[in-house]
Amino acid sequence: MEIFEIVSFGMLAAILVIIVRDQSPSISFFIVMLTGIIIFLVLIQHIAEIFRLLSTLTTKANINFMYVETILKIIGIAYISEFGAQIIRDAGLNSIASKIELAGKIFILVLAVPILTAVVETILSFIPV
Repeated sequence: MEIFEIVSFGMLAAILVIIVRDQSPSISFFIVMLTGIIIFLVLIQHIAEIFRLLSTLTTKANINFMYVETILKIIGIAYISEFGAQIIRDAGLNSIASKIELAGKIFILVLAVPILTAVVETILSFIPV
């Protein structure tokens, strides 16, 4: 299973970082960053498969794909901003990591506005005037 490969790769990278950290902190950070990027690239294939499956299910269920697409974008922004913030935190830069998380939250809110508007309009259409 791929999860064993990913965990083994992560453990190997962690051991390497522990060994190198005292002699060269910059190289150890580079190893951490490279490990995170490689794991993320491996996971992208699986994420793409999930998107294809959800797209197929959306078409079969006759649901407006705009809403599903927006939700998937929101999930993607959450994962990417969290991933970036964790890498920056590993470098010891918590204030910049917090700004990345804030930017992710703002982008999520911007994408959520059309869905919230549609929900409110739907609720208002049920209320007699």
